[in-house]
Amino acid sequence: MDNILRLRTVKLINSLMHPLVTEGVIRVNEEQLIASNLKRLATHGELMPPITPKLIDQREAAEMLGLGLSNFKKLEKENAFPFKRRMVGSSVRYRNLDVLRYIMMEGNEQQEE
Repeated sequence: MDNILRLRTVKLINSLMHPLVTEGVIRVNEEQLIASNLKRLATHGELMPPITPKLIDQREAAEMLGLGLSNFKKLEKENAFPFKRRMVGSSVRYRNLDVLRYIMMEGNEQQEE
């Protein structure tokens, strides 16, 4: 299937956006959203689902992944996931969008990012 948007074009757009981020014209989170949507569009022909970014706890992350909490904790300890934990005080949290990106990755993409 021939996608409308090529990965090569996405990489070019990302490199053109970077100076705009450096100058403060585009915010970093905007750049990340644009870049992830363009990459998803080029590779899968669809945009990322619209989800409000938020921090989630280990139970919620495990639920998103379809795992039990103890299995999730074991896999996380083994660094099985590309997303990283964030500490909020003494509480462990994850960005829901990072977990979603991991879920939406396929095959070798997981090793690239």
